[in-house]
Amino acid sequence: MNSEALNNLTPQQQQAVMQKMAMQVNQQITADLMEKMSSLCFKKCAGTSGDKLDRREQGCMASCQDRYLDAMAQVTEALQKRQSSM
Repeated sequence: MNSEALNNLTPQQQQAVMQKMAMQVNQQITADLMEKMSSLCFKKCAGTSGDKLDRREQGCMASCQDRYLDAMAQVTEALQKRQSSM
């Protein structure tokens, strides 16, 4: 939607469009994060055991993903605190 079309909407419609756009951006960021996390953890944990992860590799993947998500949560929290203090 271009800015001219957005200006022709009521404030409520503009807000709804902006919320939908923000939700779509957040969904894309989440999908990218999950893809990156999976790729990094797979490279770190997967060996040459064939087409399935063995028990050790599965444990490594779970731990790696947990650490990645914990780190992202801490970064997000720190950024939110920084933004609220501005």
